[in-house]
Amino acid sequence: MPHIAAKPAPQMPLRSLDFMDIYLRLDADAMPHYRSGQGGTMNLPDADLPEIYFDDTARLANYLRDHFTTDDAGMEYDGMRMRVTRLDTAKGEVWAAIRRLPRVPPVLEKLGLIPQLPPVLEELGRRSGLILVCGASGQGKSTTVSSLLSRYLETYGGVGFTLEDPVEYDIDGRIGTNGYCYQTEIHGEPEWGLMLKRALRWHPRYILVGEIRTPDAANQVLRAATSGHTVLATMHAGSMEEALEGLLQLAEQEVGDRAALLLAAGLSCVIYQTFTPSGVFAHFMMTEADNPGSPIRAMIRDKRIGQTRTIADQQMAKLIQNGRVF
Repeated sequence: MPHIAAKPAPQMPLRSLDFMDIYLRLDADAMPHYRSGQGGTMNLPDADLPEIYFDDTARLANYLRDHFTTDDAGMEYDGMRMRVTRLDTAKGEVWAAIRRLPRVPPVLEKLGLIPQLPPVLEELGRRSGLILVCGASGQGKSTTVSSLLSRYLETYGGVGFTLEDPVEYDIDGRIGTNGYCYQTEIHGEPEWGLMLKRALRWHPRYILVGEIRTPDAANQVLRAATSGHTVLATMHAGSMEEALEGLLQLAEQEVGDRAALLLAAGLSCVIYQTFTPSGVFAHFMMTEADNPGSPIRAMIRDKRIGQTRTIADQQMAKLIQNGRVF
C-alpha cells in the first residue's frame, strides 16, 4: 500500500492568536511557547505554541535575528505592537520574550480598578505634582500612567511629553480637542535626567516618565513636580512605602537632605498595584492640595515614611465608603 504523506497543518498568522507573551529561541531551533492574553493577568499558564503558528513564528524569529540589536525595545510586526526583551541564559541560549501591546491604552474605567478610584484619579489632573505608580514587573504600571496621561490631555488639554524605554502605547499627536502629546524613547541610563531637562524646555503641562532609574532622573522628577508640572512616573517596588523610600534615596544622591523637602512638597499621589485573580488591586495614598502641613507631607519631611500606611488605610476606607478621599 503506497505511503500517504500527512497533510501539513494549515498555517495562521500570529496576529490571530490571543497571546500576552511569546517566547522564542533565537540561536537555535526550540519549541516556542506562549501565555494567553485572556484576562490580562500575569498568573496564566504557559503552553507550547500551536503548530498552526509555526511558519509565522519562524518569520518573526528571522526578523528579530536581523533587526533586533538591543536588550529591550519596541517594534512593529504585521500590524502588531510588541515589546521585545532579549535574554542570554546561564546555558548560553539566546531567547526573546515578546509582549503584545495594544495600540492605545485602555480608558481608566477599563483598568480593573475599584469604580470609586478612576474619578478621583481624574481629578488629580487638575493639580501639579507627582503621581507615582509602583509595583512589581508586569503589573500594569505603564498602562496606568499612559491611561492617566491620555485622560488628562483629553479632559484638560495642554501639552504632554513622555520619556519611555521603550514606547509602548501610541499616544503621540493630538488627543481630544486641546491636548497634544510628544513621545520620546530613551536609549541609555544617562539619558533619563538629560531628557527630563530637555522636556522642561517644552513647557509641558504633563510629563510621563516610564521609570525612575537614576539619581539625576529622581532629582529632575521632583524639581518638575514642585515647579507647576504634573508628573506621572513608575517605579519597581513592593509597596508604596518602599517606592517612596527608593525615590528619596535616589534623589538624596543628587541633592542631599533637600530631597525629603522636595518629595514632601511635590507628591500628589502614590499608587501600588498588582494583578489578582479578581482583577487589579490598587492601594493608594494622596496628599491634600495646597496644604503643606498635611500629616503625609510632615511624615515624609521627617523621613517617617513607614508611618504613612495608617493614613493610606484610612483614605482607602473613606473612598470605598463615601466615594471620595477628602
